[in-house]
Formats: sequence, structure tokens, C-alpha cells
Amino acid sequence: MDFDIEEDKIGMKVTSGSVKLIKDKQNLIGISIGGGAPLCPCLYVVQIFDNTAASKDGTLASGDEIVGVNGTSVKGRTKVEVARMIQAIKEAVIINYNKLHADLKQGKSLDVILKKVKHRVVETMSSGTADALGLSRAILCNDGLVKKLDELENTADMYRGLMTHTKRLLKAFFDLSQTHKAFGDVFSEIGVKEPQPSASEAFSRFGEAHQKIEKYAIKMLRTVKPMISDLNTYLNKAVPDTRLTIKKYLDTKFEYLSYCLKVKEMDDEEYSYAALHEPLYRVETGNYEYRLILRCRQDARTRFARMRSDVLVKLELLDQKHVQDTVFQLQRLVSAMAKYHNDCYKLMQTTDVFPIEVDLSQSTLTAAYDKHYNANEDDEEDRGAELGEEPPVEVETQDEDDNLIGID
Repeated sequence: MDFDIEEDKIGMKVTSGSVKLIKDKQNLIGISIGGGAPLCPCLYVVQIFDNTAASKDGTLASGDEIVGVNGTSVKGRTKVEVARMIQAIKEAVIINYNKLHADLKQGKSLDVILKKVKHRVVETMSSGTADALGLSRAILCNDGLVKKLDELENTADMYRGLMTHTKRLLKAFFDLSQTHKAFGDVFSEIGVKEPQPSASEAFSRFGEAHQKIEKYAIKMLRTVKPMISDLNTYLNKAVPDTRLTIKKYLDTKFEYLSYCLKVKEMDDEEYSYAALHEPLYRVETGNYEYRLILRCRQDARTRFARMRSDVLVKLELLDQKHVQDTVFQLQRLVSAMAKYHNDCYKLMQTTDVFPIEVDLSQSTLTAAYDKHYNANEDDEEDRGAELGEEPPVEVETQDEDDNLIGID
């Protein structure tokens, strides 16, 4: 085939260079080759495989042209012949290349964007629904990490409910502590005003006990309160951050799948033209458009692998924190409440003041009642004087015997 047709680089530049790659135990350097005779004027790197000499070196990338092997030109050769040349060389291979400097934005065409939208739609469908609608499903659909997002939402709902119930519990304990405080203040005041020493001591001790119960409750609340802060951090920081990472991962995954689908469509187009023995312009002019998509696919795959690793790490850490933190927070709550109840129980055991003997004729309770009753009588007399009424006259009655004597 005559390769005198001028290459159409679609605005991209190339620079020459060479790289020495050490073969692995399988006699491989870790690249796949495309193009070459009889259809394409150049040979190029289609894919760099992971954990190989080429990927570890990092010089070669998808879309780069291979111009020589150990100084021998590969111009006009087939990709099978070049692969055999590389296999025939032992230990180290020197690859002469033309580096493709591609603008990745140029490869993100409308077609790729529409494919990305399609993958988003198909992701939520079952295989039967997708087949019925004529939508093919990519190999990375039904990703297990996506299901983790639902589990994450369920965990967040559980933490939200736990935090709500904990807040209500702490509010109830605070209200109860204020009741104990008020109860203790009343009995302490009664103890101060009680004239009888024994009753005064009993009321005072009982009041002080309830005041201590209020302090125990406040101490318990201070111990448990950080639990709300920790749950809030998990719920409003850790979970949203992981959720955002998963969404970024999905976006990167759909982009990678879109480029994979685009490469497959371009491969099918080449095969169909080759079967018909018809020339394809982009192939005859260096296949730069295809090589650009290969470079975009490699970049998307690198970002996809990195994002997947980040998601796995965050989910693992979140699961560990979820298990450990839940146990720790519940232990903190239970231990704090147990200590509170034990302290209250011991306190009431030592405050055994009942029965309390009170002389009601001298008790401060009776005095307070008499004072209140006398105050009411004075108020009635003052009210009568204001209205001009005369005060009631007290009539002295004589005994019936005196009346009988008076009759004689």
C-alpha cells in the first residue's frame, strides 16, 4: 500500500523520543499495538496494561506512535510483525516513539456526552428493561459500590434517629433534674424554718439529697452530651463527604464507559470498511481521531481507578467507624445512665429520714397556715371598713342555769 497520503493530525502535535523497557518473566513489556499495514500508515499503542514495565515507566501512553524497535524502523510493517520483533528481543527493549500531545477536551465530543447520559439512565434499569428498550448494558453497570450508597443512606437514617432519641432523652433528664432541684429547694426551706430540731434536720437532709440528685443528673448530661456532637459529625460531615465521593466516582465511571463504547464503535467501523475493502479516511491519514479517543479512555480509566480506590478506602473507614462508634456511643450512654441511677440509689439509701415526727401545733406548716388564715381575716375587716359596715358585735350568752336562777 502507498502511504504517501498526508497525515491528518487534527491540530495535535507530536514529539520524538525513545524509552528502554525491561521485560518481565513472561517476556512482555505490557502494551498492545494497533494500526499498521496494510490499512494504516503508522503503528500506535492501543493500551498500557497495569503493573507492567510500560505502566511502571510511564513514558508511553495510549495513542503514541511506534516508529522503531531497538533502532529498527517499523514503517510499513503490520502490528503482528512488530509484536514478533519485540518478543524476539530478550530482557530489554528500546522503543522509538512519537509522543502524541492531545487536548483531552477535544475528545469529549457531543457523542461521548450523550453516551454518558445513556449510561446514567441504564444504570438504574434491570437487564430485562434495558434489553426491551434496546439499550445495551456496559460491563461495569450494577456496580457494587453504588449499592453501598443505599446502605450508607440507611446508616445515616439510623444515626439520625439515634441522635433524635438521644436529644429527647437528655431533654427529659434535664427537666427531671430541674424538678429534683425545685423539690430539694422546697424541703430545704421547710427544714430551715422548722422549729423542731429533729424534723428540721430530716427535712434539710431530704432536701439536700434531691439537690445532689440534680447535680448527678447534670454530670450525667455533660458526659453524654459529646455523644450528640460525635453523631452529628458522622451524620453531617462523614456521610455527605462519602456520598459526594461516590457521586464523583459514578461520574468518572460513566465517562470511562462512554469512551470504551466509542472505541468499540470505531473498531466496528474499521472492521466493516475492511470487510468491504473500502478505504476509511481517518485510518489512511494516521487514525489520529481514534488515537485521541484511546488517550481519553486511558485518562478516564486512570481517574476511574483512582476514584474507585478512594471510595473503597472511605467506605471501609466509614464502616469501621460506624461499628466502633456505635458500640462506643451506646456504651457511653448506658454507663453514664447506670452511674447516675447507682449514685441516686446509694444517696437515697443513706438518706433514710422517714418517718419524720412533727408536732403539728408547733410545726412551721401549721404556723404558715395560721399566718395565712389571720391575714385573710385582716383583709376581710379592712374590706368591711372601706364599705362603711360596722364590725360584728360579740354577744355574751349566759348559761341556761343562770337564766333559770334569774327567773326566780
